[in-house]
Amino acid sequence: MAATLFALRTLMSSHNPPLDALVVPSEDYHQSEYVSARDKRREFVSGFTGSAGVALITMNKALLWTDGRYFLQATQQLSGEWKLMRMGEDPALDVWLVVNLPSDAAIGVDPWCVSVETAQRWERAFAKNQQKLVQTSTNLVDEVWKNRPSAEANPVVVHPIEYSGRSVTDKLKDLRDKLTHARAHGIIFTALDEVAWLYNIRGSDVSYCPVVHAFAIVTINSAFLYVDKRKVSSEVNSVLKENGIEVRDYSAVSSDVVLLASAGQLDLSSSVKGNGTKEEENKNDFIWVDSASCCYALYSKLNSDKVILQQSPVALPKALKNPVEMEGLKKAHIRDGAAVVQYLVWLDKQMQEIYGAGGYFVEGDGANKKKKSETMKLTEVTASDKLESFRASKEHFRGLSFPTISSVGPNAAIIHYSPEPETCAEFDPESIYLFDSGAQYLDGTTDITRTVHFGKPSAREKACYTAVLKGHIAMGNARFPNGTNGHTLDILARIPLWKDGLDYRHGTGHGIGSYLNVHEGPHLISFRPRNVPLQASMTVTDEPGYYEDGSFGIRLENVLIIKEADTKFNFGDKGYLSFEHITWAPYQTKLINLSLLAPDEIDWLNTYHSKCRDILASHLDQSELAWLKKATEPVSA
Repeated sequence: MAATLFALRTLMSSHNPPLDALVVPSEDYHQSEYVSARDKRREFVSGFTGSAGVALITMNKALLWTDGRYFLQATQQLSGEWKLMRMGEDPALDVWLVVNLPSDAAIGVDPWCVSVETAQRWERAFAKNQQKLVQTSTNLVDEVWKNRPSAEANPVVVHPIEYSGRSVTDKLKDLRDKLTHARAHGIIFTALDEVAWLYNIRGSDVSYCPVVHAFAIVTINSAFLYVDKRKVSSEVNSVLKENGIEVRDYSAVSSDVVLLASAGQLDLSSSVKGNGTKEEENKNDFIWVDSASCCYALYSKLNSDKVILQQSPVALPKALKNPVEMEGLKKAHIRDGAAVVQYLVWLDKQMQEIYGAGGYFVEGDGANKKKKSETMKLTEVTASDKLESFRASKEHFRGLSFPTISSVGPNAAIIHYSPEPETCAEFDPESIYLFDSGAQYLDGTTDITRTVHFGKPSAREKACYTAVLKGHIAMGNARFPNGTNGHTLDILARIPLWKDGLDYRHGTGHGIGSYLNVHEGPHLISFRPRNVPLQASMTVTDEPGYYEDGSFGIRLENVLIIKEADTKFNFGDKGYLSFEHITWAPYQTKLINLSLLAPDEIDWLNTYHSKCRDILASHLDQSELAWLKKATEPVSA
């Protein structure tokens, strides 16, 4: 790590102009949350492997900012050269730079790896101290990264309409109507999931996300896909051409954005014509850019007076699942729920046979703590591999949707813990086990968390689990008027925890893609404000938690769909919304202090468990179903 920092500081000194600081974001050229191995620049320089954070290197300091999900993990992973900066507690990066660097300081960043929104916010902050943001012409990290992974040529795949539910023609027509209404003659897409959704394509360029490294530009008359052409077969190219999409080299996007800025020039260069008309295009002279996802490098090639900086017009249509996508998501979650139950059955048996544990149903008294088998052991990684194998046996499985969080005891307190074979923990019958996992299926993306105990949970663990469950139930049972955003609802999941002086440092819910990214906007449920109203046909997770550093962690997560609610009244004629669970797996009743549940919460739990039995029955064998029936037996206070 020290050698890397020395090499970077040498390049910073020789840069023109010399750099007083270098910012290394987590994101790639597309502002992705999850990035390919060759784009993990922040991880390379810092050693921190979390999915969110930003590194800052000055001539004598190295700092890393990350959010509450990763405080504990970062503390463990950062070497002595680095200092952890806690987002929400320590000064933000731009504030720190203004205070700690001199006037006229030059702060470098690769403009391809930072969004317009972030770069402009930094520029405004730096200007207060006459500091300047410098766009480096090359990525300095790439220059010192000697063994940087090479780019892979993974094939582009057409996503059939039987799973997408909407044709590319229909999506482009809807998009062009919005461009015309906004007086825009074109739009730049850099977010990988938006490109994939709009053009009905999928790929495997980023682990866990079925996307293609590509840009897109759509005008009133033309549509372009910028991608490594080695990835596009003649068959896929023909399908794209039939939809009015021209394939161009990935690197050509820079020069084509310049042509786009010269109204009409990009269309004149196209060999594939769309359905627009010149007459329409001549009335429009703006270019639409999503400031949160478009990289600063491309934006800098445009005339800022002719740019519409607004949320992408496909963000909301992508989030609003059509009937085909909705049906696919429900089916995918049933198959996924069966895999999770099969895993719990297997895990229950292993814990009893290897460790002599009481098991899923019995509260062992701790008398038999001696390991039964001295030759066999179960680790966080071997267990998560088994879970993946259960999923892999299901129809339409295409891979995991994120690295499985398989965490025993204290590791469960690391919110986004990622076990490694060499260092992962062995199972302990006297410790909580939390697993947060999901899969990519052709017809949907899944994400589920369950927390279990195979020995005798403490009264403290039960109380905390029950508080999390109460928040989980409260969120899922919410009814709310149209126009309500997730920030307004977030408190519902926290109130049962707040009553005991507990809380958690992450959001309560995020959208889920349709065989796309497991984290999907533009909406969310969080303590962080985001003024995006929840709407019918959106998906969102319900995942409150509680974590005690060095001891245990608890999280429960289901995927919900938002639907219209049938209410007795309709104040203000707004219309009301509610949630419907589509995740199916039992909650461990052994971990619940039933005396803390209200009668309506017990009724909800019994009803949910009854649905689990009915929905999953045909996907399980006799012994698995017998186990599920026992796991979902009705309870009472």
